[in-house]
Amino acid sequence: MRSLKILFAFLFIGSFVACEKGLLDEEEEKKSSSGASTTIKGNLELNIIQLEKVSFQTITKASTEEFPTHLCFAIYDMSGTRIKQLNQQLLPASLALSGSPAVYGSDANLGSMADLGHASFNLEKGTYQIVALAHSSTKNPTMTNLAKVQFNNSIGYTDTYLYYTALTVTDEPLSLDLTLDRICALCRFVISDSIPDGVSQVKFQYKGGSGHFSALTGLGVTNSTQVVTRQVQPGQQYLVFDLYTFLHQQEGLIELTATALTASGEEYCAWEFTIPMRKNQITWLTGNFFSKESSGQWRVFPNIALDKTWAREVFFTY
Repeated sequence: MRSLKILFAFLFIGSFVACEKGLLDEEEEKKSSSGASTTIKGNLELNIIQLEKVSFQTITKASTEEFPTHLCFAIYDMSGTRIKQLNQQLLPASLALSGSPAVYGSDANLGSMADLGHASFNLEKGTYQIVALAHSSTKNPTMTNLAKVQFNNSIGYTDTYLYYTALTVTDEPLSLDLTLDRICALCRFVISDSIPDGVSQVKFQYKGGSGHFSALTGLGVTNSTQVVTRQVQPGQQYLVFDLYTFLHQQEGLIELTATALTASGEEYCAWEFTIPMRKNQITWLTGNFFSKESSGQWRVFPNIALDKTWAREVFFTY
């Protein structure tokens, strides 16, 4: 196994190994959605207007492929008990009845794109904690505990946006415009050379961040071992793999092992990395994965287009 360390003195983070055991609580989510609707007017209306300072309408009109596939709105009392939740899922055109993208709500209604990002709740007078979440995992995370929102390896990790506030509901209807901020960090891992014969998977196992986060802070709350496995084919070149995590602080170090596997699961080759990462930053790591020797040169993925919705991007090679 080959090893490469990329270290910065101004970054420090403790790292402990613990496997994630977050389980989806789908029955609880169904129960919690009562009283929430995208169509019935309640005394609290929530409207997403921006994701990471980009207009919500701009994103939805540009391309549905760029938009998170899941939105979650959750209401908690001040003790942290979840009392209501509404989930929205953006359906692909192939599954929508109209033949165009549509929104599937947790109340089992199929709505139009106009419903996306809007939720209405009927609440008694009192003070509540409001959470809105946008992501593209295969399923929604467990949100019974707002101090520990749980994604796990089975549903995957994606670009994630969060809004949190506490507010008081009175006799007067209340409408709230929400701006969701990105809370994850991204390592964009690039294999520049061709996938050799016999290799069918690339497995990424990393620790130092978390798959769970607190909705109160937007920071990771467990010492997780995150695992991402992707299928590859011989001859493919310039493959890009996105590895997301929730850091425990604004910046930290991720210990990553990247392994090429054969169809039978045997190790073909592997690399080890220590990667400096930062919240709302893309850290690019580019190199010839199957070369016996590192080139030692700084390189950038060809024809790269910087993503201006992220705070910044940095580039390393292996």
